[in-house]
Order: sequence, then structure tokens, then C-alpha cells
Amino acid sequence: MSPENQYCPRCFTPLGQPAVTPGLPTYRVRGIGLAAIVAVGATAVLYLAVVLSSLVGMVLAQRAMANEDPDLISLAAIIVAVMALIMTVVHLTAAVLVIIWTWRARKNTDAFPGAEPAFGPGWAIAGWLVPFANFVVPARVVAAVARDSLWRRATPALVVVWWCSWLVFSVGERLASRADDRAYEKLPETLFDDASYQAYADLYQDSLLRSTLPALGCVIAAVTLILLIQRISTAQEARIASATPQWPTGPVWPAQTWPTAPAAQPAPAAQPAPAAQPAPAAQPAPAAQPAPEVPGLAPTS
Repeated sequence: MSPENQYCPRCFTPLGQPAVTPGLPTYRVRGIGLAAIVAVGATAVLYLAVVLSSLVGMVLAQRAMANEDPDLISLAAIIVAVMALIMTVVHLTAAVLVIIWTWRARKNTDAFPGAEPAFGPGWAIAGWLVPFANFVVPARVVAAVARDSLWRRATPALVVVWWCSWLVFSVGERLASRADDRAYEKLPETLFDDASYQAYADLYQDSLLRSTLPALGCVIAAVTLILLIQRISTAQEARIASATPQWPTGPVWPAQTWPTAPAAQPAPAAQPAPAAQPAPAAQPAPAAQPAPEVPGLAPTS
């Protein structure tokens, strides 16, 4: 980037900023992202299985009419109910994992210089739960996370495709489910003629047709969401890793050696002070010489 620019022309990150702001927490998203990818893919596969179970129910209803066997009608209802229950459990699991991944990815963008999130991290959770807001907020949160993680200012097309297909699946599935419930209430309780058997066959056939569009939306939403999770997780992990010092964090085994600072050299030992030389002994003063005697004088005492 030219030093004349104050911001990156692609993502508007200020010039000279680090990849991650020091001191702000970041979270790992690769593991939870992988779990969310598996759950989302399983949800799409199971929803297709639920849709196709209506086809199985239609075939069983026709056989029941041909053989006048009401047990086959009960078997068809059990198959559809079991598949729907399994799909619901996996769908809820996928929803929880996607929400956790979205919250972590949104929190990471707080540490990315130049990021411009649309909503706070709490909306990564509340956006899915608040009525009517869940038609807009999750898309805006993921769009901001995608822009800030992939170094873009324009929302990636995958986000638009994912959210539109998700709305088709979510709204279409609810409408189809309510229509199936109303049609089921009109079914005869006693199977006594071909018309009563045909009513069950028509129910499963209509349910299959009503679920075709939601099934298509479910597949497209699952594929695009999987791609988004993978790309955003990879980009965030790489960005966080580039700002993390590569120092050993665990115990060093004996076979491993890491460069260390040179050991301090010991200070030289102090040399002993030279012993004091003994002072020369004092010479005795010379003895006084007796005065010479003078003739004629007596010595004094």
C-alpha cells in the first residue's frame, strides 16, 4: 500500500495498524465452526429425508388402498413422525452451534482495527430470538463479520444468497407445516372405502409438493452457510495467528532446546589487600655518658 494513503483502499483499515489490537480478547472459531458445518449439513440431509418420507407415505397409502390394510397407513404416519423428530433435534443442535460460532466471530472483530460492526456481540444471540428482528438482524451481523474478516467493505454475495434462501426455507416450511396440519384434521378417522384411503394418499402427495420449494431453499442455505463459516473461520484464525508471538507455551522436554539469553559471567573475585608491613622497632636511646672528672673538684652527689 502506498504511504500516501491513510486507509487501505480495499478494507479502509488505518495505515500502520496491527492485525489485532493488543490487549483485546480473541476466540478460537475453527473447532466450533467445524461442528456447526457438520450440524448444518446433517440438518439439510435430514430435511430432504423428511420431504421424501411424504413420498413413502403416499406409496404406502396407495398399497393400503389396494390391499385394504389400514396398518400401512399407521406405518406411514410413524415413518413421517420419526423422521421429523430426528430432523428437529439436529436442527436445534445446528442452531445452537451456529449462534455460538456467530458470537465468537463477532467478538473477534472487536479486536480487528478498522472493523465497523453493525450490531454489538449480544445481537449475535438475541437477533435470532427476538420476533420480527430475526428477519433482519442475523443477516446484518453475519454480513458485518464477513466484511471485517475477509478485508472487504462490500457485503459478500454469499451472505445475500444465504439469507434469501434461509427466508425461503424458514417461511415456506412453516406455511407448508400449517397447511399439512389443516389437511390432516380433515382426514376421515375410519378407513372404510377407497375414498378414505385416497384422502391419505392425497395428503402425502400435497405435502410433497408444498415442501419442494422449502427443500430447495434449505439446500442452498446450508451450502452457502457452510462456505461462509469455513471462509470466515479460516480468515480469522490466520489473522489472529499472525498477531500471536510464536513462543513455546508448554513445558520443554529434555530433547528440546530453546535459545536462551547467555548466562551472566561471574564477577571477578576481589583481590586480598596486601598485609601491612611491621613498623621498624624503635632504636634504644644511647646511654648517657658520665661527665669527665675535673681535678680539684669533688664529685657531686
